[in-house]
Amino acid sequence: MNSTYTQLVKNLEYLKMKQMVNHLDEIIDFTTKNNLSFVDALVKLTSYEIDFKETNMIKAMVKVGAFPHNKEIKDFDFDFQPNINRDEILDFISLRFIEAKENIVFLGSSGVGKTHLATSIGIAAAKQRYSTYFIKCNDLLQQLKRAKLENRLDARLKHFNKYKLLIIDELGYLPIDAEDSKLFFQLIDMRYENKSTILTTNINFNSWDDIFYDPIIANAILDRILHHAHVVSISGNSYRLKDHLRQEDN
Repeated sequence: MNSTYTQLVKNLEYLKMKQMVNHLDEIIDFTTKNNLSFVDALVKLTSYEIDFKETNMIKAMVKVGAFPHNKEIKDFDFDFQPNINRDEILDFISLRFIEAKENIVFLGSSGVGKTHLATSIGIAAAKQRYSTYFIKCNDLLQQLKRAKLENRLDARLKHFNKYKLLIIDELGYLPIDAEDSKLFFQLIDMRYENKSTILTTNINFNSWDDIFYDPIIANAILDRILHHAHVVSISGNSYRLKDHLRQEDN
């Protein structure tokens, strides 16, 4: 028995089944005490390993997402932004929009919670093992522009296109020149009706001509983003000023 047990431990260690090794004695004792079958014991033992690997996989997916913070939907103060439809946001968290290849646009002034909501949805997607990536619009454009200069634009576009969910934060906060507009269009066109994109912006749609300089490019981008999109307009107070405003009320 001892030699067989030792060999089993060695086999599990060789297979890098660390959790099965850690819980082996516990499962042997439990199985013997409760007169369970070999299959029952194996199911319990492998479940420990699977749970551990799943947890690590989820952590890795969230880390790859490059989120600015770990704020989830439970951390969002809907009472502070009563004009936001909580049920609509919770429906986004269900991730049906990803399966439908739909987009989401969060529109509102600085500090109203656009990035928090976009990040919360992104974390929920990553935890369900959807490939997800968060990037600020200016950083995205700089990467595409640099890739074009280095003759690897196609590869970079394919990199950003591979994600099931791409979150582009702060569109319109910094100037976008004519070249950037064309690069941005290429990415949006590539993802159109294939993948889901979340955008946060402080610019109303009728002013996108000013962002992208060229009205034709602006309309083409808008058309592809809004064709299958949920638009959430947030008109509340700045989330960042929340504590300051509450202090003034006291």
